[in-house]
Amino acid sequence: MILEAMKMEHVVAAEASGVLRQVVAQLGDTVFEGDAVAFLEPTGDGDAAQAAEQAIDLDAIRPDLAEVIERHRLTLDAARPDAVARRRRTGQRTARENVDDLFDPGSFSEYGAMAVAAQRRRRTLDDLRANTPADGIITGVGAVNGHLFDEERARCVGLAYDFTVLAGTQGHFNHKKTDRILEFAEHWKAPVIWYTEGGGGRPGDVDGGQLSASSLDTTSFTTFARLSGLAPRISINSGRCFAGNAIFFGCADITIATRYSNIGLGGPAMIEGGGPGRLHAGRDRAVGRALRQRGDRRAGAG
Repeated sequence: MILEAMKMEHVVAAEASGVLRQVVAQLGDTVFEGDAVAFLEPTGDGDAAQAAEQAIDLDAIRPDLAEVIERHRLTLDAARPDAVARRRRTGQRTARENVDDLFDPGSFSEYGAMAVAAQRRRRTLDDLRANTPADGIITGVGAVNGHLFDEERARCVGLAYDFTVLAGTQGHFNHKKTDRILEFAEHWKAPVIWYTEGGGGRPGDVDGGQLSASSLDTTSFTTFARLSGLAPRISINSGRCFAGNAIFFGCADITIATRYSNIGLGGPAMIEGGGPGRLHAGRDRAVGRALRQRGDRRAGAG
């Protein structure tokens, strides 16, 4: 028999082998401790049930568990050597390396690890799982400097955009994950530590029937603003950081950027789309001076 309690299923096994003579409880009945659910006539071979239980290999991995393990494996750096190699060529670390170094060993609980980009209408699920792990952002909760503080004070919320996934852009489920993890931070009044490298809103997510970047249903920006004064908000950036990513970077209480960071609301792609021409993020300061000297109002607005 299987009993359901508090949304959990519990197996009630017979203590001995036998012939089932009568079932008292029916599907959907509410039963209490001591209630009879069925009557069994023992047949004398009481060891049969025990032998059957012993025959079960408790170390065997069920197919559904194997699928979960594989899905998590695909999100890790070891499964993405090409992405890791690209980071090495730019002298940067991966998002997971940053998160692993930030949080105390074994303390980080990731939220939404198996999310993928909302592009199933134009890409295969296998492609999305391999190339858009976690929908481009790692979110979770863990302890920072737990050897110095108690459990509550060491608890921090961590976020890290993954630039190797669609240039660290903010996708549909990416935003949903961010919305939720910032709600945790607000509830706990926990510090937020955010690696912000990325290209802002992502227009390529089409599964919802609208562009995720323009759906305007994300609560992340308002929640992040409300966190001001509750607990420290720390942003860290290496590389390009534009649009929505730059907003989160700039609104933090403490902002840390490498020398080679490029941070702004309008990135090279947006400026090129507006008409002034093709620019390179690495020359942003020189380009900005040149545009101001030209008095190009379109470029200035971009």
